[in-house]
Amino acid sequence: MVQKNADLTQIQARIEQLRQLIRYHARLYYEQDSPAITDQEYDALFNELKELEAKYPQFVTPDSPTQTVGSRPSSLFAPVVHRIPMLSLDNVFSLEELNGWFSRIKKAIGELPELVCEPKIDGLAMSLIYENSILTKAATRGDGEVGEDVTENVYTIKSIPKRLDFKNSKTLPLLEVRGEIYMPIDAFNELNEIAKSKGERVFANPRNAASGSLRQKDPKVTATRPLAFWAYQVGETSDTSLFGKHSEALNYLEQLGFPVNPERVVVSSEEQVEQYIAHIEKLRHDLNYEIDGAVIKVNDLNIQQRLGATSHAPRWAIAFKFAAEEKITKLISIEVSIGKTGRATPFARLEPVVVAGSTVSLASLHNEDQVKLKDLRPGDYVRVRKAGDVIPEVVGPVLELRPKNLKKWSFPKTCPICGGPLIRLEGEADTYCTNIDCKGQVIQRISHFASRDAMDIEGLGEQRVTLFVEKGLLKDVGDIFSLKASDLENLEGFGRLSASNLLTAINNARSRPLERLLVALAIRHVGPTMAELLAKKFKTLNNVMKASVDEILTIEGIGPIIAESVVKFFLLEHNKRVIDKLIQAGIRLDTDLTSENLANNLLTGKTIVITGTLKSFSRQQAEAEVKKRGGNVSSSVSSKTFAVVVGENPGENKLKGALKYNIKQINEEQFLKLLETGAIN
Repeated sequence: MVQKNADLTQIQARIEQLRQLIRYHARLYYEQDSPAITDQEYDALFNELKELEAKYPQFVTPDSPTQTVGSRPSSLFAPVVHRIPMLSLDNVFSLEELNGWFSRIKKAIGELPELVCEPKIDGLAMSLIYENSILTKAATRGDGEVGEDVTENVYTIKSIPKRLDFKNSKTLPLLEVRGEIYMPIDAFNELNEIAKSKGERVFANPRNAASGSLRQKDPKVTATRPLAFWAYQVGETSDTSLFGKHSEALNYLEQLGFPVNPERVVVSSEEQVEQYIAHIEKLRHDLNYEIDGAVIKVNDLNIQQRLGATSHAPRWAIAFKFAAEEKITKLISIEVSIGKTGRATPFARLEPVVVAGSTVSLASLHNEDQVKLKDLRPGDYVRVRKAGDVIPEVVGPVLELRPKNLKKWSFPKTCPICGGPLIRLEGEADTYCTNIDCKGQVIQRISHFASRDAMDIEGLGEQRVTLFVEKGLLKDVGDIFSLKASDLENLEGFGRLSASNLLTAINNARSRPLERLLVALAIRHVGPTMAELLAKKFKTLNNVMKASVDEILTIEGIGPIIAESVVKFFLLEHNKRVIDKLIQAGIRLDTDLTSENLANNLLTGKTIVITGTLKSFSRQQAEAEVKKRGGNVSSSVSSKTFAVVVGENPGENKLKGALKYNIKQINEEQFLKLLETGAIN
């Protein structure tokens, strides 16, 4: 029994580790537009988590990446609740996997139905709401349930209609149009050329450029960026009888003046789908926009309804991802960068080579084991690809081109920045610089502290942080709030106005709530989701600092690895000194998560599952009411579920789950009472 419990502890720890990794890489991709791993690597992590959760359902939590879509919306914009969730698509990477999807469709409905094939645009998913012909709301996908309100920015995009002319067709009081915002390749190249001429940062690829351009605080900046739009779906509408097929809906949108991709076809066989994939892959580099695959959808909307969806993806659609394009170039050197936690990450410096439309000269090598596994040696000729056409990756050496007597690379023993020792922790793949005062770590920690997801200090990017550290103005994040105008006035790039703007932004950051501060402190394994759970539980920074591992473990969704990381962070003398500086600077030490924003907190700590259709609420409204009272909403039943709300036509699996775990099932009337009182009558 002891061994079994130990095994379960290890399994739970691995599940938590996978969740943290997936959330981290999702934030990089969706929120910061700077992915660090390939699509295939992300999918491998996600699939491992799915398999473990299926085998050990007692460890499933409502906020697991398998139960959610995309990434949480940024606080930079107002939240928008999607009345119909904006789900992502499941991916396949081979014809064999695609045939598996065909088989599931045929098993579900008895035959392969008519399908629509479309290019998979590499852009930013967008929901456009038209009320009485006027564009009133534009929102990003966000986490699938709640997106970001970017209406003012979208109004600057010329190809998106601001007012609809229904002409001879019926005028709709409500029409939601979903599609992809992207940046044309020629416009992207021109934008980067202008940036280079001004000495400004260039974008890595058109998708990053599109996302970064759309998510600007000032719509005037977005207006200067050449963004475009492809409509790919009708979402919510006040009249569902207008068309019965997806292809008809696309034609309808085209008639209303929306740009709809011309490379779409209707097919009726598996062979025709494969022919389309081969055609569009061959065509991809002739297009003036980036695509990374093909999307295949069931055409009949009634069949789509029958097939339904999982918690994160429709069963009636699939994305076929293209294999990454590869080029051969020379590996000049293998170097090491130092991150905010001291993590030493090897990276490849390459002879510049154009891959999938952009020049690659650097590529992450992830960790020591990856370099050894691939047997990469400085001086090698290597295959380089951009998996998903986004992230540069060194696939491996071209052994037949390897020069004689090339020495194997070994991980350095000392930090390339401070000269301190580099230590690989037992049982981990990563190596760390142990010098807490390492300039590389200091710069990364301060840059992270000021970043948009943390304290959001506009104007304090890595370039300025580096300058301030080198000038001795900043030694840690606690020094930020001591900066004065006199410190800045003689520095290169600063005038009176730019100095004033930065000091104003720093002062504004003092009022950020506790959950933002916990993210900003760069506690290992603590991102936005974990920070919110900690803030919601402990309410003040002082309470978090005093919390024991056992107290933190009482929070649903936090396991021993994270709990121990939090406790260890606040025990370090260096961190105590920094926090003392922040307290002296007058930063805020409490949270909004326990105020009126959580209504009366009646459901704090309770997880609710909703199945079937309710009369009083849409699904999204019901879930919002639970969350407003501090509760959690899950798409699957586990032993930790408080209640299952059963509406009309409930899901069979959720009812079975309620019986399996002996969870209380309540009707709509009881649900209303639960919202009112926090208890089940």
